[in-house]
Amino acid sequence: MKEYITGAQFGEMIICATDALQANMQTINELNVFPVPDGDTGTNMTLTMTAAANEMRAGTSARVDDTANKAASALLRGARGNSGVILSLLFRGISKGLKGCENAGALEFAAAMCDGVDAAYKAIMKPTEGTILTVSRVATKAAFDYAKAEDDVEGMLAVAIEAGRDALALTVEQNPVLRRAGVVDAGGMGYVLVLDAMLACLEGRAIASEGAAILNEKADFSAFDVGEITFGYCTEFIVNRENEKSPDVLRAFCDSLGDSLVLVADEEIIKVHVHTNEPGRALTEALTYGALLSVKIENMREQHTELGGEAAAPSPPEDFFAPAEKKYGFVAICAGGGMESLFRDLGADGVVTGGQTMNPSTEDILREVNRTPSEIVYVFPNNKNIILAAEQCVALTEKKVIIIPSVTVPQGITAMLGLDTYAEEDALTATFKDALSHVHTAMITYAARDSEYDGAEIHAGEFLGLFDGALLGSDTDLSVILQAICERMGELEPEFISVYYGEDVDAAAAEATGKLIEKRFSDADVSVVDGGQPVYYYMISAE
Repeated sequence: MKEYITGAQFGEMIICATDALQANMQTINELNVFPVPDGDTGTNMTLTMTAAANEMRAGTSARVDDTANKAASALLRGARGNSGVILSLLFRGISKGLKGCENAGALEFAAAMCDGVDAAYKAIMKPTEGTILTVSRVATKAAFDYAKAEDDVEGMLAVAIEAGRDALALTVEQNPVLRRAGVVDAGGMGYVLVLDAMLACLEGRAIASEGAAILNEKADFSAFDVGEITFGYCTEFIVNRENEKSPDVLRAFCDSLGDSLVLVADEEIIKVHVHTNEPGRALTEALTYGALLSVKIENMREQHTELGGEAAAPSPPEDFFAPAEKKYGFVAICAGGGMESLFRDLGADGVVTGGQTMNPSTEDILREVNRTPSEIVYVFPNNKNIILAAEQCVALTEKKVIIIPSVTVPQGITAMLGLDTYAEEDALTATFKDALSHVHTAMITYAARDSEYDGAEIHAGEFLGLFDGALLGSDTDLSVILQAICERMGELEPEFISVYYGEDVDAAAAEATGKLIEKRFSDADVSVVDGGQPVYYYMISAE
């Protein structure tokens, strides 16, 4: 029986939970109800927890509040997809609840879990029962009730796990979609695995994976090509803290400029080490905190040559000093070279690669937000599973971030067509949001596995037709799916139809598809565009 959890133990618990998710990632993925090869729950939760595990492997504090805070920060920045963001919020609440605790007894930890559930529920506009939210709430209540009578953290977690498993089993009945599919909630399953691994770690039933061994041999620099040095300038500086600006904002900004970032702050100074091609931008941002006390910038490509590597001309920074700031900036999330070019042509300052198969993390989105030289940054998630991750950026930067809740890439493109850089903020935001309601999106992809959905049998490899997220049908014949889409679009009498074809479709086939749609909708303006997107053979928008 353990009476409390130390900071070091909490770090080990995080690592064990990550290992458990990694081992069961595909099992969790296969619980996903819809058989589209999306950024699955198991993948998202694993990647989210991995961000925290990496931090824990780098070192933990003896204090549980410090370790919990470190883990929560990493989780939030690494959060991917809705399940990952919710998981990060659960741990962020735990971190806040443990503030001031050197060690955490059963009651302190259970109360902190309550704070986590509260934070997660508050972050979701319309919480849905029969999900990870339900499982975490039921498990946490059981833990808290137990801890009010028993001072045993292992017993508290065991009770939470038992209640969580019972709640998980009921999700199949609570959620209509899960009921039709006959499966429990994937996010809830992941959460129970996390709790179970944390308890196993405390009980000694699991051993945290060890980090890579540190070798004391001297590196052979000649074995590396200078081209492998992505960021050429080792930049170190110390800046006075002369205002209340958060060091986390500087950390995120510098992280967006390069890699190998180390930032240490106390009440008086901030010390930064970062490898970047834009040292001037890092220093300019640092000056917004106070006076620079020391600066050191070294060209690592030149150092490489001196240490025995091949000589190569160093690449100068692309933009040594930050560009002039404008009022509005725009960041879009999409996948595919054609889609990225479209958004940039329409005025996007930054594009985050992601969408189906790989939901970008909050940190990925935040990096582009901080790169954008503007006071206000509009973000177009273009995927319903990315909106929540994007929303977390609002509190992590000093820029004003406005999320336009586009759920498909064509919605984002249409919204950007209404860009007017001279418009007032409220008017521009209203224009963007209004555009979303006029776009209907059909998609053609493939079934990643055998499944049953809404009473229909779906077989792996079949074409899947979706319209505004709903399943139209599946078939081995693509023309059957196209016909179903045309029939559904016919109800809308569209004026504009755009056919974006993916990386697995050749131009001739795409043009033939465009002709077929043009014949069916002779009064509509039909365009065929090379989107280059993965996963989806076609994305077709109707306005």
